[in-house]
Amino acid sequence: MRIHPLPAFEDNYIWVLRQPRGRHCVVVDPGDEDPVLAWLEEQELGLSAILVTHGHGDHTGGVRALKARWPDAVVYGPSRERVPVVEQPLEEGASLSLEGLDVSCRVMEVPGHTAGHLAYRLGDVLFCGDTLFAGGCGRVFSGTHEQLSDSLRRIAALPGDTLLYCAHEYTLANLGFALWVEPDNEAILRRKLAEEEKRSRGEPTVPSTLALELATNPFLRTAEPAVIAAAERWAGRPLNGHREVFRALRNWKDQDYD
Repeated sequence: MRIHPLPAFEDNYIWVLRQPRGRHCVVVDPGDEDPVLAWLEEQELGLSAILVTHGHGDHTGGVRALKARWPDAVVYGPSRERVPVVEQPLEEGASLSLEGLDVSCRVMEVPGHTAGHLAYRLGDVLFCGDTLFAGGCGRVFSGTHEQLSDSLRRIAALPGDTLLYCAHEYTLANLGFALWVEPDNEAILRRKLAEEEKRSRGEPTVPSTLALELATNPFLRTAEPAVIAAAERWAGRPLNGHREVFRALRNWKDQDYD
């Protein structure tokens, strides 16, 4: 399977999945139809399916136009939030066989950013939308902090070589906050330099690996003593468990960094 990033808006990524020499592909979170239409026309490819992680407009805005061009393409998405463009609502554990791909797709429910957010796992690849970012995580909108904390712990339990495809180019800003939390973490410092090099060449910083996130992403490091201590200093009180540490980190970033 080949995965192609299509930049959209200021910092979104739309992901296109295809098999070599295949004639159909699958698109993930098409917030804008124009880059998808242009790329598929250039590649002379058809569209068999659209995977939607959640209902925000920068992830769904291009769906109707793509359906108008390829009416047989099936639109999959969350069952636990209202996403009008979704034709096939999905829940935890659903398995999809997608035309044009040789690998099956498993569905994970990862709420928190939104109430019904989904992630799609294809082999060693996870399309995680706005739940987990490279170096960070999404804000809490229609979900809860507790849900998002639990969803991130579920993702953290996947194999370390899992490739994480998030939907935004937020990595350098996220690593800036990570250094607020752990200024002495050498892995974050090394990663920041490496990601700056990529961006200087116009390359995406996504995907990342779960192993890299576990070493550098504070929102996956809520059991680490240095992260707990930093979160407690900001909160001004002791924090009990992953959920409380996560809430403090998310509020700290929302209020003082973003």
